[in-house]
Amino acid sequence: MEIITDFKMIFFALFLISFSTLFLYFYVKLWLNPRRIRKKLRTQGINGPEPSFLYGNLPDIKKIQISTALKIDGKDSVNVLDNYLSVVHPYIEQWRRQYGDIFMYSTGHRVHLCVSCPEIVKDICLQKLELGKPSYIFQELSPIFGNGIIGSNGQWWAKQKKIIAPEFFMEKVKSWENQIASNGGVADIKVDDDLRDLSADVISRACFGSSYGMGNEIFKTLGALKEIITRKNYIFGIPSFSYLPTKMNREIWKLEKKVKSSVLKIIKQRTKDPMSSKDLLMTILKNANSGQLPPGASNQFIVDNCKNFYFAGHDTTATAVRWILVLLASYPEWQMHARAEVVEVCGDKLPNADSIGKMKMLTMVIKECLRLYPPSVFVARETMEELKLGNLKIPKGTHVWVPIPAMHRDTRIWGQDVNEFRPERFKNGISGACNFPIAYMPFGMGPRTCLGQHLAMVELKIILSLILLKFSFSLSPKYKHFPQTRMLVEPGYGVYLLIKKI
Repeated sequence: MEIITDFKMIFFALFLISFSTLFLYFYVKLWLNPRRIRKKLRTQGINGPEPSFLYGNLPDIKKIQISTALKIDGKDSVNVLDNYLSVVHPYIEQWRRQYGDIFMYSTGHRVHLCVSCPEIVKDICLQKLELGKPSYIFQELSPIFGNGIIGSNGQWWAKQKKIIAPEFFMEKVKSWENQIASNGGVADIKVDDDLRDLSADVISRACFGSSYGMGNEIFKTLGALKEIITRKNYIFGIPSFSYLPTKMNREIWKLEKKVKSSVLKIIKQRTKDPMSSKDLLMTILKNANSGQLPPGASNQFIVDNCKNFYFAGHDTTATAVRWILVLLASYPEWQMHARAEVVEVCGDKLPNADSIGKMKMLTMVIKECLRLYPPSVFVARETMEELKLGNLKIPKGTHVWVPIPAMHRDTRIWGQDVNEFRPERFKNGISGACNFPIAYMPFGMGPRTCLGQHLAMVELKIILSLILLKFSFSLSPKYKHFPQTRMLVEPGYGVYLLIKKI
């Protein structure tokens, strides 16, 4: 009996210790740390909506989003020049008006600092390893990005950054021409899928030496992964228990395995060919085996970064092209100006490296479209240690958010015509377009500015010049303007154009 009693006492003691430890852990994580961060920020004059325990401001966010959706629902048309931030993340706009350019809010136990003050944004750009990508977001996005250069932090990100240093469109042209011919000279075409295919082919050929056919499985699988993960509200950090074998998680694991297998298949084919061209994939392969990486890390490094470039180079560009076509369809005079330049520069030839560099008007149009419709909503960072931004001391563990559309629509930076479509503002470059060039951030900002931004600009010019050479277009009555967040901000109901052959 004494042995049983002693055993019960030991078991009870262990249970009490375990429970106390667990309680202490959650008390510190869910209450003490967030309260400490908010207190430090509040003493410096930073305010925001009052959070509730456990949920933070998630109930407020949901209420504002529902209210905004009800206002938009039923409208026949929305101005294409409206700030999409007020549609996709209306709580940001509401709290900016209420609390100013710098405010805080919480989602669960995470404290977010929203910054749209140019001076503080400038200091954010100067940080290197002190500000990383929010870990909780990229844990959820790991099936798509892995630990590649887009989502990694610290020394591993720095190491990866050091390592990574026109006939293709004719099939789509013929397809559009056939549709136009069979519909009496004007065809009503939903262009989204064609543009995704085109962008996928460009990134496959330019970076990986493969055709769209070889990369098709990867793009489809990444697209399926994106659709599933977008449903998980990863931005708010709502626990999704990604380690549990739920139906959704099993599907994610299956797709993730499929992407890895497809990437390794392409790598295997390339390594068999000693005459392979020097492209991004060969650079990744060469440097992965150069001894710069930890033992056993080379394969994962290759797979993760191939996924990064397949996704970023394909999806972001295709989304940007769709918004540019919407704006050019809405402003036919600028479509005409851009087309005249392309005809003058290219003549009867397809665009090449030399002609692309001469397309000044088209460059202005692209930059203005990216100002009004940057594909990403936020530049998101997490403080790896306490740091100083301007006169503010930002505690470790704070999630810093810079709303890109807010910076791109600030009258203090761009002038009173900020909500107008005026490509000529970029006539003298970004520095001539605004009084705070660092606030233009369609490709991100600071040390983590997109490594592929120059490739993206070339890709955009090629696609747009080929379309402008062959077709004129306007918005179809089927088009409904509704920006929607699906990791990137996309036309919610697709892009329908009335297309006529020139």
